[in-house]
Amino acid sequence: MTPARQGAIVAAAAFAADQVFKNVLLYGYDFRALGPFARVELTPFLDLVMVWNRGVSYGLFQAGGLTGTIILTVFSLAAVAALSWWLKSADRRLLAWGLGLVIGGALGNVIDRIIYGAVADFFHFHAFGRDWYVFNVADAAITVGVVALLADAFARPEAKNSDREPATRK
Repeated sequence: MTPARQGAIVAAAAFAADQVFKNVLLYGYDFRALGPFARVELTPFLDLVMVWNRGVSYGLFQAGGLTGTIILTVFSLAAVAALSWWLKSADRRLLAWGLGLVIGGALGNVIDRIIYGAVADFFHFHAFGRDWYVFNVADAAITVGVVALLADAFARPEAKNSDREPATRK
């Protein structure tokens, strides 16, 4: 199987995992009915909470209204289109999987933005008196995908310049 096809499968899996988790919490568990300050303690450092994020991943660039939501949706879809175009020519597994994770995560959040006008976030990590962002499966996929893209950029053979000789002056 080609890396590009693997990346498409990873994108579909990331998207599906995000949507299944969100739908279970929103409709199966009915997390929305617990109210805006509901908290379910899973471990001493991880809670499930219900937060509607009107920005992009991890709450960046908050959209104040319908216009902002439309702009974020269009921007996200343009990014998915560009990354999908790149994925078509991916020839390395790490690159393809990284692109797939980012594409799948972005599409998961776009669906929320279209249906609800905001993205449903649930995971809240905290420890040693510190709070981290509340996020979802899509945000995690995007983050891991970006890390994979960076790792691929530094690991690929073209990135290693040790075989090139320095230019000489005449």
